[in-house]
Amino acid sequence: MSDELLIQKVLRQNEHAFRLLVERYRNDVFRTIFAILRDQKEAEDATQEVFIKIYTSLPNYENQGFKTWITRIAVNHSIDVKRKLTRRSEEVVENIEQKELFTPPDHVEHEVIIREKKQKVHDKLDELPENYRDVIYGYYIAEKSYQQMAIEQNVQVKTIEMKLYRARHWMKKHWKEDDFS
Repeated sequence: MSDELLIQKVLRQNEHAFRLLVERYRNDVFRTIFAILRDQKEAEDATQEVFIKIYTSLPNYENQGFKTWITRIAVNHSIDVKRKLTRRSEEVVENIEQKELFTPPDHVEHEVIIREKKQKVHDKLDELPENYRDVIYGYYIAEKSYQQMAIEQNVQVKTIEMKLYRARHWMKKHWKEDDFS
């Protein structure tokens, strides 16, 4: 059964047709989301959320290629989830840092260790090739979107995506987790 026929049935409130679409595309959607989030549980949760978005957005679908359309929804949702997770982890770090500000003097050693770790991360980021450093800083430190960075650098969004992909690959190849401990 074609996607178009299944979509028409879903729009006529046929839940079984939507289940067939989910079965057909769940692995693709999950892989897309996992590639961005790199966390099994978060990717599973996000996959369910994406299919809810697909279901509610289906009346707006304009027959432009269903797989492309759902992939775009999955990518956008994944980016939003990634940003939320990043903000959450930054809030945790900020809370820890604030607690450290009010610690007694016997924890000075702990503060020095944390400062050294932060400095190691910044030093490592400075080791990145310049064209990768800009996108890593922009995306992860300044929390800019692909679109913002593309406008700033006067390039296509795909170029930013490729630079981030290559930067991550470079980091995986050249860095080890022990470098940061």
